[in-house]
Amino acid sequence: MLTLSGPASFEESIRKSRFIAHASCVTSQAESLDFFESVADPQASHNCWAWRINFQIRSNDDREPSGTAGRPILGVIEGRNLENVMVVVTRHFGGIKLGVGGLIRAYSGTAAKCLDRAGVIELFPMGEYLIRAGFEWTSSVHGLLQQYSAQKLEEHYDKNGLVLTIRCRESDYGKLAAGLRDASRGQVEINKL
Repeated sequence: MLTLSGPASFEESIRKSRFIAHASCVTSQAESLDFFESVADPQASHNCWAWRINFQIRSNDDREPSGTAGRPILGVIEGRNLENVMVVVTRHFGGIKLGVGGLIRAYSGTAAKCLDRAGVIELFPMGEYLIRAGFEWTSSVHGLLQQYSAQKLEEHYDKNGLVLTIRCRESDYGKLAAGLRDASRGQVEINKL
């Protein structure tokens, strides 16, 4: 996973509207609120935003037509596989309506140009793993996944029990594997994909 090494800003005019983007690394909802309040302009027509924090996402169109601002900003964040990042794009309306497509291009383009200016660093190396566990070990497996903040990518059951594909920090793999082995008396399998 990648994140920003520091804050960044970008400003451009599109058909007489002024778009100002600010991006920063944020690690909690409280930090995202603090960042928003520090860059949002109460005099602006719109302060649209999106964030992705610890595999959770949120976005807001701030009175722009639904899906034309927050979601396109979020799409840029997700498209670059960034984590713990927030982007706020402020618009000062210039009197010319951009239409749905124009708004989507303006918000996503301004967000992308802002992120282009930001330095990117690796947040933490991640690995993908396949877990196979008998039915009787399902709750133990889920408890350990939560303990190590592992992300479930795919989960299903076959005739032998649980088959789960996960993503977790490579640094947690050894502890997770040992925990699964200890909790199941060696009956749960975990393999790197």
